Amino acid sequence: MSSPREHTFRPARRSDVPALVDLVESAYRGERSRNGWTGEADLLQGQRVDATMVTEMIDDPSTTVIVAEADGVMVGCCQLERHDGHAYFGTFAVAPDLQGAGTGRALLAEAERLARDEWGAGELRMTVIVQREDLIAWYVRRGYVRTGELSPFPYGDERFGVPLRDDLAFETLTKKLG
Repeated sequence: MSSPREHTFRPARRSDVPALVDLVESAYRGERSRNGWTGEADLLQGQRVDATMVTEMIDDPSTTVIVAEADGVMVGCCQLERHDGHAYFGTFAVAPDLQGAGTGRALLAEAERLARDEWGAGELRMTVIVQREDLIAWYVRRGYVRTGELSPFPYGDERFGVPLRDDLAFETLTKKLG
């Protein structure tokens, strides 16, 4: 197994929007996502994000979009939202050909560090589609706890994709930071 790449992290800029949209789409949807192990192509078609959604995240003062780079190339991203007492983690994407090589683990650790050390958040929360058992297991191995708390998938809102099945739901996972 090759050694993990050195990663640098920075806040996203508006000039990153096209690259961020491409990265997220490649990690979640379509044939490119099948090169990794975290895609949703078997569950959803259509878009995962668009330029407007990413720009709104970058412009939101309660949100930070973290960009991971290796050798000057964008290889991952995630979104952190600041809430009272906790942070929400989402829009997590790693280039499909780098999945399984440590990029996601490093990016998640950076998000946890920022939420804990810079925002003072005591907990990180996220929602994951319940059918994504391999991904949920990956988070559990990193200390996240399944809460059993389910929320509905936004059927009919194609901004988040076109479901290929009628039983999708999100489960909340949490991790205490500290």
